[in-house]
Amino acid sequence: MNKFLILIIFLYASCSSKEFKSAIDLPSDLNEVSGTEVVVNSDFIWMVNDSGNKPILFGLNTKGEIKKELEIEAKNHDWEDLASDPEGNIYIGDFGNNESKRKNLAILKVSASNLQSDASVEIERISFKYPDQEKFPPKKKKRYFDCEAFFYHNNSFYLFTKSRVKDDFGKTSVYKIPANPGMHEAQLLGTYSNCSDLRCWITAADISPDGTKMVLLNQKSVLLFTNFKGNDFFNGTIKEFPFSYESQKEGISFKDNNTVYITDEKAHGAGGNLYEFSLN
Repeated sequence: MNKFLILIIFLYASCSSKEFKSAIDLPSDLNEVSGTEVVVNSDFIWMVNDSGNKPILFGLNTKGEIKKELEIEAKNHDWEDLASDPEGNIYIGDFGNNESKRKNLAILKVSASNLQSDASVEIERISFKYPDQEKFPPKKKKRYFDCEAFFYHNNSFYLFTKSRVKDDFGKTSVYKIPANPGMHEAQLLGTYSNCSDLRCWITAADISPDGTKMVLLNQKSVLLFTNFKGNDFFNGTIKEFPFSYESQKEGISFKDNNTVYITDEKAHGAGGNLYEFSLN
């Protein structure tokens, strides 16, 4: 091993140890992990892969070992995030939309009673459309309808879009959808812009168990939102926790009110890990 490679490994380890409480290698079955969720009344950390992978919901222990695999009776068009409710139901966000041309956007409900099943699991489908999208796809300068981030809160879902517009990559819009089966028109609540480059793409979101903190994830940082009123998440206090180690971070979930789990895809020889990150 040459000295240059040793230096890279040392720097990576130094950055990780300062920022993350722990970093655990994920199994190769989760090399393209896109969603991560802690669920009430479950001992597992639940994860999914994104498009091109099998429709499987994985349950892992805190050592990063797969202990449960649930085959979901639905196609993985582009699964991008996970959410859960106080009853322990899990929701899969099938709303990845790179070119803003999909008309089959959906959230898939997996009932808590099925999480221990050994058979394939049926889902309830919650479909939606964006009220401000007229063309499929729109022109490149209007491709604001990709999404990789959402959470459940007070009987509704809140979705945070991922901008595909050049020089406006850090813009995200938040939409509200009822947590009920059927077809819904999403309600636009507001927008927020962090920065303009690709590293600012919003790739995951979650809200704390006590409902007082909201986080958005991108490649370079965690954005923490506090002191908001109701669902006006962007009208409060915003704090950024920058990473010195950048990777394709795709999943975030609150472990408790002050700590989150973060996952990244394995790409270019890096990532493929489960991290624990403190918001204190």
